[in-house]
Amino acid sequence: MGAVLSDAQIDRYRRDGFLAVEGFVEPARCTELRAAAEQIVAEFQPSDRRTVFTTDQQQRVCDVEFLASGSGTWCFFEEDAFDDAGGLRHAKALSINKIGHAMHDLDPTFEAFSYTADLAGVAIDVGLVDALALQSMYIFKQPLIGGEVGCHQDATFLWTDPITVTGFWFAIEDATVDNGCLWAAPGGHRTALRSVFRRAGTTDDDGTRFDTLADTPLPEPSELVALEVPAGTLVVLHGLLPHWSDVNRSPTSRHAYSLHCISAAADYPSWNWLQRPADMPLRRLDRAVVG
Repeated sequence: MGAVLSDAQIDRYRRDGFLAVEGFVEPARCTELRAAAEQIVAEFQPSDRRTVFTTDQQQRVCDVEFLASGSGTWCFFEEDAFDDAGGLRHAKALSINKIGHAMHDLDPTFEAFSYTADLAGVAIDVGLVDALALQSMYIFKQPLIGGEVGCHQDATFLWTDPITVTGFWFAIEDATVDNGCLWAAPGGHRTALRSVFRRAGTTDDDGTRFDTLADTPLPEPSELVALEVPAGTLVVLHGLLPHWSDVNRSPTSRHAYSLHCISAAADYPSWNWLQRPADMPLRRLDRAVVG
């Protein structure tokens, strides 16, 4: 498999901990993925416990749906989706924060989007020569209520020994400062991992906890740079890179698709929150190319 990135792009990734590759995805493929995500939402029937997604460490509640979603497809609501009486403020299609976390293996459109020779080549170029597709998320960043994703490091949530998690974030729509684009700390991947998010016990009912590893605070938003990118852009994110996105206060959505991969050679402990059953093994990007 030949190189996809140039030497200059690889150097920028190593220097900054992130890399934006414009034009990586054709517009028609972005349209197809968006349609597939909207169909999943249309067919989604929430349980009585309507799962809300939050990255606030003090408010995170990990219910059974969240902990079981590593091997399924589940829709998570925005924090501000419900009124005081528990009803939706907006239509369901405009109230979902994200879909997660195994569409790349369960939905044919997401599968075809995720397992491509070009993406496998990018993974190899940035040093992930045996990338396993671990987690997928379709993020809506809904108009006016699209929630903030607090500054974090992906390795906090998907820890391996050694740390190998790499994020592949695709702009399905234009991402701007107004509608909640990514922000990142250039060179921040050369700092320590601050915490790990882990299961508190052996069952989904036991919940989760954060364990602090380093007291160094994560950067404030004022210390980050905006990654404004057009639709079709791939942004590669190192697992230790601090990054953040603001609330979407605009009338324009900011759809994105994120695929997180880890090395097949690394240890992925059973205390990680995201687990898959033995009959649903992870697949390598370079051996499961569809189409």
